Amino acid sequence: MIKINGVSVDADQKTIAQYLETTDFDPKRIAVERNGDIVFKSEYETTVLQDGDTVEIVGFVGGG
Repeated sequence: MIKINGVSVDADQKTIAQYLETTDFDPKRIAVERNGDIVFKSEYETTVLQDGDTVEIVGFVGGG
């Protein structure tokens, strides 16, 4: 299992891009941290999530 934003998710062996396709997150408006390291958007297609990973996804909100 992988912890994503504090919730256990069965996303083992999926890339970050594959996981994001199953969510409402807009990849253009988020930042992803995996095990304490920022994952660059150019790496979403190649970064494979593994059992025990901890991922935080933060969305950016505009306004003013």
